[in-house]
Amino acid sequence: MPRPLRIEYENAYYHVMNRGRGRQKVFHGAVYFEAFLDALSEAHQRFDLQILCYCLMSNHYHLLVKTPEANLGRAMRHINGVYTQRHNRLKRTDGPLFRGRYKAISIEEDSYQLNVSRYIHRNPLEANMVGRLADYPWSSYPAYLKQAAAPEWLDRQEIYEQLGVKSRFAEKYQAYVESGIDEETQQFYSKGNIMPYLGSEAFRDWLYKRKSTDEAAITHQARQLFRTSIDEIVDTIADEFSVSTSSIYQSQRGKVANNIPRWVAFYLSRDRGGHHLSEIARAFGLKRTGSIPTTIRKLEKLMESDTRVLNKVNRIKRQYDT
Repeated sequence: MPRPLRIEYENAYYHVMNRGRGRQKVFHGAVYFEAFLDALSEAHQRFDLQILCYCLMSNHYHLLVKTPEANLGRAMRHINGVYTQRHNRLKRTDGPLFRGRYKAISIEEDSYQLNVSRYIHRNPLEANMVGRLADYPWSSYPAYLKQAAAPEWLDRQEIYEQLGVKSRFAEKYQAYVESGIDEETQQFYSKGNIMPYLGSEAFRDWLYKRKSTDEAAITHQARQLFRTSIDEIVDTIADEFSVSTSSIYQSQRGKVANNIPRWVAFYLSRDRGGHHLSEIARAFGLKRTGSIPTTIRKLEKLMESDTRVLNKVNRIKRQYDT
């Protein structure tokens, strides 16, 4: 079955965070941080993702974003997926990098963005990584203080406007951030299981009604927009199994070993991508669909006895449980 959709709507605000699988490092030096920033730039260009602030730590990241086109899932799939590929090439490794499901907190408009930006920007200080926040180069804070060049895709204006001042934005923002996190925000983020929204009770009620309405009214066409493409699934499988994508797409004729990555592609295209058998058949050059369920059953039986294959499939699945 396709994974459930998040609550997405035009001009929504989110605090998005994710960390490395098993809390492992995801950034190992400047070239890795820059590769992630490149992915943010691409998401801004391709999906009109508006990035209000960011902070990249060694094993996790924080983003405050706005989605004019109600497409957080697509934008984050690009950011996490593209960065994982670039990280693995740089590190000469393979497999999933992030723990899978990113956390996205919906934020009420014009209410909490300023507080969240302060929380995000104070991360290096709270982690005792720096003595002076402006010295940490991998967050948008130096750009907010105008002590570093701001990327063209960084949108500072909305946060500045919430300060309620007409001039000296950088100076006033620095004073605000360095005054410390307010008690309400501290309590919110100190909870073990952070709530999926930050705002008033009315905002929470609106979100829950929106979720119920979306689930009841969503059309087949809308679901199609949020499906993971077969190409994307094949790329992930090729990376996990260290094989070429062409070896997955092309049927191997004759007496050859079982093409397990191809079997997995059939399985995940149906179960994680939500693609019809006819679509899978076309993608993999099959004249008929009948062999697909048979191949999937063979894979499921194999996974019962081969933990190595099972673990690989589960690692891939976790990347799509967002």
